Amino acid sequence: MHRKPGLVYSSDSDDNGEIRSAKLFGRERPIHHVLGGGKVADVLLWRNRNVSAALLIAMTVIWFLFEVAEYNFMTLFCHISISTLMVIFIWRTTAEIFGFRPPMIPQMILHENTFKQVASTVHKRLNHFISRVLDSASGGDFPFFFLTIICLYILSLIGTYFSSLNLLYLGFICLETLPFLYERFEEDVDRLAGKISREIKRSYRKFVSQFLNQIPRGPVKDKKIR
Repeated sequence: MHRKPGLVYSSDSDDNGEIRSAKLFGRERPIHHVLGGGKVADVLLWRNRNVSAALLIAMTVIWFLFEVAEYNFMTLFCHISISTLMVIFIWRTTAEIFGFRPPMIPQMILHENTFKQVASTVHKRLNHFISRVLDSASGGDFPFFFLTIICLYILSLIGTYFSSLNLLYLGFICLETLPFLYERFEEDVDRLAGKISREIKRSYRKFVSQFLNQIPRGPVKDKKIR
């Protein structure tokens, strides 16, 4: 049977012989819609390559200046401001003398809609993730809970060897690369994630049946209804 890329695939049979479908993190929508479906998603998935590349270069330059060159934030901000003001002043003065076109400074430099869209996307994703983690901690999804604990522990180990700036830069690199790579190899990643999830669930059921169910429990007394 022909299978289209990006659609939900049928996983291998589990212990009960049932055929199930799985997507990474149990999602049902395309990764572009999960990321917000707007300009932010286009940047993270490299559909707007110029903006994505410009952001990557800018973040790399900032990381280099602060982490490698060890610039102070206030010093760097003042130097950049001085350089920008000097360039605009020389450009406008030269334009008036030689009849060049003066620099056009837009009235709206930072668009409000962009900030609102980014904040809305981050708010929705963070809310969904926190709700998912709290639900899994309550026994709703043990594999996801176990995976979250492992990821947090790995991040704690990484935090002992990297500074906060390095972690922020690493997180930005992951945001710029992982969604793009996942969209390109979505079917293979979903298949591998489905196998890992089934193995974790199978191991958990085995642990429950062999250890937790063997713990003796006292008789349950029926409460008398007055």
